[in-house]
Amino acid sequence: MKKVLVSGGASAWQWIDLENPSEAELLAVAAEFGLHRTSVVDSLQPEHLPKYEAIGATAFMITRVFDSGADREADTIQELTNKVGIFYAEGYIITIHRGSSLLIQDIQEKYVATGLVNSTSELLLKLVKAIFKTYESPAHKLAEELDFYEAKTFLNQKMPPLIKGLYHLKRKATVCRRVLRLSEVVIDSMGQAGFQATAVQDLRDLYIHLQTQLEEVNEGTNNLINTYLSLSSQKTNEVMRVLTLFSAFFLPLTFIAGIYGMNFEFMPELRKTYGYPGALLAMGVVALAIYLWFRKKNWL
Repeated sequence: MKKVLVSGGASAWQWIDLENPSEAELLAVAAEFGLHRTSVVDSLQPEHLPKYEAIGATAFMITRVFDSGADREADTIQELTNKVGIFYAEGYIITIHRGSSLLIQDIQEKYVATGLVNSTSELLLKLVKAIFKTYESPAHKLAEELDFYEAKTFLNQKMPPLIKGLYHLKRKATVCRRVLRLSEVVIDSMGQAGFQATAVQDLRDLYIHLQTQLEEVNEGTNNLINTYLSLSSQKTNEVMRVLTLFSAFFLPLTFIAGIYGMNFEFMPELRKTYGYPGALLAMGVVALAIYLWFRKKNWL
């Protein structure tokens, strides 16, 4: 469905929104504005990834809006996001999407209807910013879920104190990095506001130095946690190896003892004078053979 959201005549700019357009409708708009055929084909593909290309005076970009109504177990680009194609030129903006979009409606009500945007460049900035902001809330929720699962993993009762200490160290470094990253906008604003360039540069150098230190702490903590878990796994494997060796020794001996311990009346060798020492000797020979075999394989 074609919607003309802004139209000020031939000399002014236009915003045309195509919601779930048919191929014929899209081709008609493409012919009217001279849009490139390959770009029009790309705009029809729902699985297309974000891109930007300039063809003559027209720029074509594909963006993806986070779908707040996606299933909780959705984990692919197509399931989590919806595509929005944008054709941009000085005199017009054409947005193409499948299904209704609250984002388009909000932009139209907040900025276009109120006259806060007066050109296609201003509208494009508002559109792209609004698209990026759709990821703000899910990013915050994902960070909270990560904190929850980290705490469940590292702060349970069976976890050694060393791992808990490393976890708290990692969390402090992560929080400091997050605060510093959010504070970068202050430095950028000061640089644009005309503050002394050398002072702003010194401030930026300090920011980069702190970020680097915190990244090193975070990476070092991750490496220590991984090393500790690897050592713990190695110790567990060593214990299992020793238990396996003992089992390999005693399994055939237990088998021999089980055979001669059944106490049937007509068993061979049951009433022989040297039956008991013979059984012990057989067990000793079996144990020695296993030992020599393990030594040959360098398992002992």
